[in-house]
Amino acid sequence: MRTLKKEPFAFLLAFALTAGFLSAQGKPIDAAAFDSIVAAGPIADAAVIASSEWATKIKQSGVLRLGATQTSNLFSLRNEIDGKLRGFDAGIAQLITRYILGDSSKFSFAQVTSSTREQVLINDQVDMVMATYSITPARAEKISFAGPYYTSQAGVLIRTGNKAIKDYTDLGGKRVATQAGSTGPAVLKQYASAARVLEFQTHQECVDALKQGRVDAYVIDYTLLLNTLSKETGDVQLAGTPFGSEDPYGIGVPKGSDGVAFINAFLKKIAADGTWAKLWTIAIGQRTGNTDVPTPPAVK
Repeated sequence: MRTLKKEPFAFLLAFALTAGFLSAQGKPIDAAAFDSIVAAGPIADAAVIASSEWATKIKQSGVLRLGATQTSNLFSLRNEIDGKLRGFDAGIAQLITRYILGDSSKFSFAQVTSSTREQVLINDQVDMVMATYSITPARAEKISFAGPYYTSQAGVLIRTGNKAIKDYTDLGGKRVATQAGSTGPAVLKQYASAARVLEFQTHQECVDALKQGRVDAYVIDYTLLLNTLSKETGDVQLAGTPFGSEDPYGIGVPKGSDGVAFINAFLKKIAADGTWAKLWTIAIGQRTGNTDVPTPPAVK
């Protein structure tokens, strides 16, 4: 298998899918291992906190206000038994909470969608947004991004057995769902301009429209489609491999906030000490059959 230093992580997951390595779809996260990684995360000293107005505000309030999701199987899923959020994004967010407040549980949760992520930051409803949040120039005009902490590409989801769509080049004239406010519309405009695009507010609405036959395909970040596959029973499948430019995920903070520098320093720290790799292995690698741990993306 190719190394992840040469190929995007999404490509290798596509290879794993076609090679049959993802037979354990739906495998739950190892909660104990996840909790252990978070509990062992670094804690900033007083001087580091004091150097950042953003971190100081959170420290003084005693809680980090997090904008996130709770239905993303690999990235941020709420456990129905203990009520805790676990996944790759959830882990990074809780590690940041621990870094600032010394306790990973001291965060409040606000549900966000693709269409509300900027506004909750602009309105000072949250301190940061972490929700497989692609860094784009348009978004960066309204808010600031720390990171990236992860990269992806675009993918195509179809109903199982659909022989007419083999990859994104077959989307011309087809009804294609995507999320409003996501990078999906721009990706379709560039790579499948003849598609009949229907925008929905949420990921689940797109998946439901596909299953119900109201659309022929669904295009969005490949990692979100992997989330869907990990929870489905075989009625949907990927068409082709990931496509388009590499999509960096960032952590949204208010425009001009020095939280960018603070979080970037934190991301470099957990990349260097191996925490990032351990979290990826537990949240994504073990659950998708991929043992080739990627190199964390370079923080800007």
